Amino acid sequence: MRFALLIYDENTANPSSEPPDPAIWGTVMNEYNAYTQAMRDAGVYAGGEALEPNPTATTVRIRDGRTTMTDGPYAETKEGLGGFYLVDCANLDEALEWAARCPGSRYGIMEVRPVVDFSQYAPEAAAAANGA
Repeated sequence: MRFALLIYDENTANPSSEPPDPAIWGTVMNEYNAYTQAMRDAGVYAGGEALEPNPTATTVRIRDGRTTMTDGPYAETKEGLGGFYLVDCANLDEALEWAARCPGSRYGIMEVRPVVDFSQYAPEAAAAANGA
């Protein structure tokens, strides 16, 4: 089963105007690189990316045929979505174990969500979801 491990933290929602301390940044990146390699070695890594902070977001809405674009994220929250991993695990318990191992669980919070398996619906829906 595929799961999204969503990484939320306060610095993404409200980034500092000061650049991060290089020593701290290096330590954090080493932790994430080791975590990612552990997932690759275990065969569960299916993808992932870090995201720019909330203020860089643009929200798009279409209502009554009119498109509105707004600077900033959809919701103002204490914590912002800073990145994600896509994992392929045997079950939810395994995905939760990987989420608990993520460095992001120490700096913010982790949200684990199952990815929709369109193959359980009509075959044409699964093909469309996979870009066929």
